[in-house]
Amino acid sequence: MHKLILLRHGESVWNNENRFTGWMDVDLSPKGVEEAKHAGTLLKKYDISYDLCYTSFLKRAIKTQFIAAEKIDLLWIPVIKSWRLNERHYGALQGLNKKETALEYGDEQVKTWRRSFDVRPPQVSFEDPRFPGFDPRYAHLDPAILPHGESLEDTISRVLPYWEVEIAPQIISGKTILIAAHGNSLRALIMHLDQLSPEEVVGVEVPTGTPLIYELDDQLRSVKHYYLE
Repeated sequence: MHKLILLRHGESVWNNENRFTGWMDVDLSPKGVEEAKHAGTLLKKYDISYDLCYTSFLKRAIKTQFIAAEKIDLLWIPVIKSWRLNERHYGALQGLNKKETALEYGDEQVKTWRRSFDVRPPQVSFEDPRFPGFDPRYAHLDPAILPHGESLEDTISRVLPYWEVEIAPQIISGKTILIAAHGNSLRALIMHLDQLSPEEVVGVEVPTGTPLIYELDDQLRSVKHYYLE
């Protein structure tokens, strides 16, 4: 039996302000820091360790895994960062207040942007400072593959190949893996592991700072999963 730990970052400053965040590198809020500490406390309580951590390029996920690891004295564990585990890119919605956006565009339109499977948000242009090509952390990537705004389907399309090529072989080799990432990049993995339909996955809510444990068979099929409490 293989074990996988999924951990959504703690609350960010923009989560608290009800803003679309996406690839914007927003820090943890004070509440988010406490959630990350609590995640580590839960892992320690249930004596759950891991051999390798994967996270995104965004500080709210990086700090969450660091704070949790400190709680269980696992700061020495290797951490691999990948842009493919970033949150969904919310395009031109990034930075906007969700309530104010709903007042401008209507509740149904905002709900469609947020909760549909294959509808992209308004796109940013190559000149928009929110386009990732301006960020030095993505300088090694071909600008043609960087998103201007993603649907959940787009996010899944970049996360799952990384899972198949990089993460899954590590689990098969016998390592217990922690993935500290984001609501939508984790939804991509949950959809795959639980064999969810597009209609089912859009309804999945991943709470911040709460470890989700998967027990997988030798084919990496989900045997059971549960949140630590």
